[in-house]
Amino acid sequence: MDAILPLHPAYPEIFVLAMVCVVLLVDLFLPEDRRWVTYALTLATLAGAFIVTLIGPGAEEVQYTFSGMFVYDLLGSVLKLLVFLTVGAILVYGRTYLLDRGLYRGEFFTLALFATLGMMIMISAASLLTLYLGLELLSLSLYALTALQRDSTRATEAAMKYFILGALASGLLLYGMSMLYGATGSIDLREISEAAVSGEAHAVLLVFGLVFVVAGLGFKLGAVPFHMWVPDVYQGAPTPVTLFIGSASKLAAFAFLMRLLVQGLGADELAAQWQWMLVLMAVASLAVGNLAAIAQTNLKRMLAYSTISHMGFLLLGVLAANAGGYTAALFYVITYVLTTLVAFGLILVLSRRGFEADNLDDLKGLNRRSPWYAFLMLLAMFSMAGVPPAVGFYAKLSVLQAVVEIGYVWLAVVAVLFSLIGAFYYLRVVKLMYFDEPLDTTPVHPPLDTRLLLSINGLLVLLFGVFPQPVALLCELAIQWSL
Repeated sequence: MDAILPLHPAYPEIFVLAMVCVVLLVDLFLPEDRRWVTYALTLATLAGAFIVTLIGPGAEEVQYTFSGMFVYDLLGSVLKLLVFLTVGAILVYGRTYLLDRGLYRGEFFTLALFATLGMMIMISAASLLTLYLGLELLSLSLYALTALQRDSTRATEAAMKYFILGALASGLLLYGMSMLYGATGSIDLREISEAAVSGEAHAVLLVFGLVFVVAGLGFKLGAVPFHMWVPDVYQGAPTPVTLFIGSASKLAAFAFLMRLLVQGLGADELAAQWQWMLVLMAVASLAVGNLAAIAQTNLKRMLAYSTISHMGFLLLGVLAANAGGYTAALFYVITYVLTTLVAFGLILVLSRRGFEADNLDDLKGLNRRSPWYAFLMLLAMFSMAGVPPAVGFYAKLSVLQAVVEIGYVWLAVVAVLFSLIGAFYYLRVVKLMYFDEPLDTTPVHPPLDTRLLLSINGLLVLLFGVFPQPVALLCELAIQWSL
């Protein structure tokens, strides 16, 4: 296959890389008042990559290229398409915010595209080397984006914390990967899996490598006890960057989990080892995330702890270690990203020059200022809490079903209990919007494209909650084809 189509599976990545170079060069010669050209080119790059990925190689089987280090499959294509849509939505939602704060610059757009490229490489990685390359490209871009607001002490502090803890996580991950290589003699995920199944791998070294790898993954996901960076980075980073970290990068993190744990270390004996590690991380994430979120008065910080609890639910799906669990986890991460876009999109819409709408009190009386945006936020909160008819209910239900099917009924009960606790702080937001007097009476009038996209985004949360079957079927096909 490599000899016939050596580059075909990687056309989307090649296209994005070429366009990043074009955007960099064009932006170099643009005056300040023509920066919209860079913005338009960035959106055009995402649209072009979407089309190239959608067309695909046109083959029904999984394809490998670059000496087996890069894979094309349906799971990768679905996740890449979602990444393009998510990053495009982030750019549209954040445009006014970036303009008001002097961040509407070429650096933001090129770093966003480099981060997108890193996620694409992670999603299609079939080797430890490719996985690490994509992860570092994404991570370094996000560190720089977090620190882009140079005159903000909070943003600089958040970037430093993110960089230091991220470097520690990368070190753990790299150390674990080196142990996996030492145990199996290969960096190819298929060969690592074969060595583990056949018993040729060094058992003790393999398990030690697995521990370090799971710890590194925990850092990247923001799961407890590796969650220390999440609240500070969410609060300190510019809100579009927070949205980037909290949405698009989670799609890549899910792909990382699937490629490394499932496809590379999914042998029965190894799966039993990482299952219990994920059980501990999932329960701790649900507990810490939901309990700590109750005490928050900053909306971005509250959503940060909410993200930690959602990563706990995501891990519940993966630890099922079967096709049903992986399908539920994929559906959950899609649901989470869709809902997060609405919640942070509304924070961006309510923010204006010199004012960050990132406190819970800023949502007081939103229904009187704008009933439509209050309704969209209500849908987002209901979805995150798992209240029907929002899509989050079906996502949580499918994960719980997968956990119950493998006999972990107690784990499902724990997850439900912490979800009930979590419902408190989500419903508190609804109470503030509908029953409190507004502190700010400034009218909410975002640009037309933001209004339309945010409205579609919010209605999809409701639509997929009522009709989840098409998305669930797509997730099932993607998992079946890729395993």
